[in-house]
Amino acid sequence: AYLYRFGEDDFIVVVNASNLAGDLEHLRRHAAAFPGVEVADHTADLAMMAFQGPLTREVLESLLEDGALPEPRRNALSAVTIGGAEILLARTGYTGEPICFELMVPADRAEAVWTALVEEGAPRGLVACGLGSRDSLRLEASLPLYGHELGIDPEGNEFPAYSFPLSSTAVSFSEKKGDFVGHEALERQFAIDREIKAGEFRGSEILPRRTRGLALLAPGVARQGCEVFAGDAKVGFVTSGTVVPYWKFEGQGAAMTISDESGRRSIALACLDATLRPGAEVEVDVRGRRLPARVVAFHGRSDAPPFFRPAVAAPAAAPAAAPAAVRAADGPERAHSVLRRALDNHEWRQRDCINLIPSEMTPSPLVRLLQVSDPVGRYAEHRELAAFGQEVFYYQGTDFIAWVEEQIAAEMSAFLGCRLIESRPVSGQMANMTVFSALVDCRNRGDRRREPGRIRQAMNNHIGKGGHLSSQPMGALRDCIARDPATERPAVVNFPVRVDNPYRIDVAATGELLERLNPEVIIFGKSMVLHPEPVAAVRAMVEGREDRPLIMYDMAHVLGLVGPHFQEPFRDGADLVTGSTHKTFFGPQRGVIGADFAEGTPLFDLWKAVRRRAFPGMLSNHHLGTMAGLLLAAVEMNAFKDEYQPRVIANAKAFARALSEAGLAVEGDPAVDYTETHQVIVNVGYARGAEVARTLESNNIICNYQAIPSDEGFTASSALRLGVAEMTRFGMAEGDFEEFAALFAAAVRDEPGVGEAVAAFRGRFQEMRFCFAGDDFAAVQERLRGTF
Repeated sequence: AYLYRFGEDDFIVVVNASNLAGDLEHLRRHAAAFPGVEVADHTADLAMMAFQGPLTREVLESLLEDGALPEPRRNALSAVTIGGAEILLARTGYTGEPICFELMVPADRAEAVWTALVEEGAPRGLVACGLGSRDSLRLEASLPLYGHELGIDPEGNEFPAYSFPLSSTAVSFSEKKGDFVGHEALERQFAIDREIKAGEFRGSEILPRRTRGLALLAPGVARQGCEVFAGDAKVGFVTSGTVVPYWKFEGQGAAMTISDESGRRSIALACLDATLRPGAEVEVDVRGRRLPARVVAFHGRSDAPPFFRPAVAAPAAAPAAAPAAVRAADGPERAHSVLRRALDNHEWRQRDCINLIPSEMTPSPLVRLLQVSDPVGRYAEHRELAAFGQEVFYYQGTDFIAWVEEQIAAEMSAFLGCRLIESRPVSGQMANMTVFSALVDCRNRGDRRREPGRIRQAMNNHIGKGGHLSSQPMGALRDCIARDPATERPAVVNFPVRVDNPYRIDVAATGELLERLNPEVIIFGKSMVLHPEPVAAVRAMVEGREDRPLIMYDMAHVLGLVGPHFQEPFRDGADLVTGSTHKTFFGPQRGVIGADFAEGTPLFDLWKAVRRRAFPGMLSNHHLGTMAGLLLAAVEMNAFKDEYQPRVIANAKAFARALSEAGLAVEGDPAVDYTETHQVIVNVGYARGAEVARTLESNNIICNYQAIPSDEGFTASSALRLGVAEMTRFGMAEGDFEEFAALFAAAVRDEPGVGEAVAAFRGRFQEMRFCFAGDDFAAVQERLRGTF
C-alpha cells in the first residue's frame, strides 16, 4: 500500500487491487476507535495512471492548464488541471524510474486525460505499457509485489514485514507516533534488522530471512519458487524472477548518456538466509540445474536522474595485482612527468582559458609567492589558557605567525565590519563545522556530564534551491543537528522561495513559518546566488524573542563583495559570518569566521566555544603558508575593494544581458539584469548541463554544470553556473564580457573554431589587476623568487 497526504487531514491509501476488500475492512474496523475519522472507498471514482520516464516531465508541463508540477523530489505532491480535469499528481512510481509521476484522475475524465498524454507523448517516443511490463520494471527496481515478496511465502509462512528492506523506511517507532497496530511485533523485527545491518546477526526465528537481489551469472531464468543454495545448504527461494532488457550507457560521470546498444540479463528477488550479504555467491535450482548467481544490493539505481541506471553483475573479478615496484632510479623520469604535466595544465588554464567557475580565483603573484615562503612547513598551535589569560603558543619560532594572525584579524575586522575574527580554519566548510560544533558545545555548557544535545532546529536554503552543501545535514551540519521526532529526519526547515523568482527567498512566507517555529539557528548563504539575502527582514521578525535564533550568514561565494555595493551583513543583523577566502575574495583557499559579540554577554560564550573548536577541535596545523598569503590578500582587498566590487557586479550584469541577447536562456530577474552578484546562470536545456560544460571545456571555456530549482538533482543539471570575478581581476570590463558572450554562445552551439578564438581572446587578458605590482614591488617579488 502507498499512503498519500494531499491536505492536513486528507489522506489517500492506494492498495493492491486483490486486497481491496480486506484492507478496507481492516481500516474501517480500526478507524471506529478514532472520532472524526472517515474511511471512504473511492475505487470507482478515481483512475490511476503511472506516467514514468525521463521525458514525462516535459510532456506534463506542456499539458498543464493550472497548477504546477510537484517539487522535484521523490514523493512530492501537487494538484493540477489537464484537459479540464482536476488531477492529484505525485512524484511516485512502481518502476524505479527517477522521473516518475502518478496521476489520480476522476474516472469520468480518465479516457480524455489518457488520450492527451498519448498524443502529446507520441512524438517523444511514449509507449503504453501493461502490467507485464510494469512487473519487469518493478523487479529491476527491487520493489515488492503482494503474493511474491509480501503475503504468504512458497513454504506457507507469512513474510515478516522486515524481511523486505523497504520496511525500515516505512515504519517509525518515534515517541511522537505512540502505540499502533503491530507495534510490538514490528519492534522485535526492527531489533533484528539492526543486528543484520551492523553485521552482528547470529540467527533468529523472528527474522530468519531477508529479500535480496539475485543476478544469475549463467544463461537461464529463475522463477518464483526456485530454491537457492550455498553449497549443499538451502538458504532460501526465489520470489520473483525474469529476463529483462537494458540499455547500455556510454561516457563518463554525469555526462553519461544512453547508447544505441542494449543487452539482456537474468535477475531475481529471493528471500534468503539473513546472514547472506551482497557479494555472496550462491546457486539457483532451475529445473534441476544449479545455476551460479550472486547476491546483489540492487539491480539498478534511481538516484542519478533523469535515467534509471542498470547495475549489471559482472563475472567475479580476479584478485587485485600486487602494487607495481617503484625503482629509485626511475625517480627523475617520474618527477619530470609530474612537473611537465603541472606546467602544461598551468599554462593552459592561465594563458588559454576563460575561467568562469564562480568558486575559483587566481591569487596575485605576490600572494602565491608568500604561500610557499618559510611558514609553509611550520607549525604554530596555540590557544588561550585561563591560567595566563592570553594565547599560549606550543612551538618556538612563531612570533611572525602570531603577528600574521593579529594583522589578519585587523584587516578582516575592517573589511567585514566586526570585532572578532577566527582565521585558522583552512576552508569554508571547516569554518561552518567549527561554528556548528561550537553551537553544540555552547548549548551543553550547563551540564557536561550528560550526552550532549544537538542543535534543536535550523533553517537554511535547500541545496536544490542553491543552498551551500556545507550548510546541509549531508555536509557540515551532519553531526550537529538533532532529529525531528515527528519525521525522524534532520531537524532542518528550508526557506520558502518566491514562485516568480526561485532564486529569492520568499520573505512573507518565511515570516509565516517563523510565526510557528523558532529555530536555534538561521543560516543564510548560497552557492548559486544571484541576490543579497534578506538578513535585515528576517532579523526584524525574530528580534525581541526571549530565545532568539542565532543568525549566521555563510558568505563563501560573496565574501569579496561585502560592503555597500552588495551587502553589509553585520549592519543587517547577522550574528556570525563564515566564508571561504578564495572565490570573490582575493586569498588562497582558506576559511574565516567573523562575529561582533560584546565581551561578557552570553553570545561571547559562543565565541569562546568557536575559538576552542577551531583549535584543538578542528585542526592542529592551520597551514601557515596560506595564512601568510591570506594576510596579503586581505590587504589587497581593503586597498582595491571600492574599484573591484562594483566592477564585478557591473560585469556580471553586462555578461548576462549579452548572453540573453545572443539567444541563450539566462535565469533570474531581467528587471535587475538577471543578477546582483558575480554569478550568471544559463539554462541550456533539461539535463544537458554536464554535456554542454564538457563542450565548453574543449573550447577553452571553464565553468560548471548546475542544477536549477526545477531539476531533480545534479545529474539532471539544466544549467551552467558562471562567475566573472576571476576574469574581472585579469582586466575584463563590461564591453569585453559583451564581446565574449558571442564566443560563449557559439561554443554552446558547438560551432567550429571557437576554441582557437577563445585562446586568442584570453591572450588580451594576461596581467592581473587589483593587486600590488609594478616597479614598487619588483624588488621584493624578485627577492621572494630568490628564496627558492
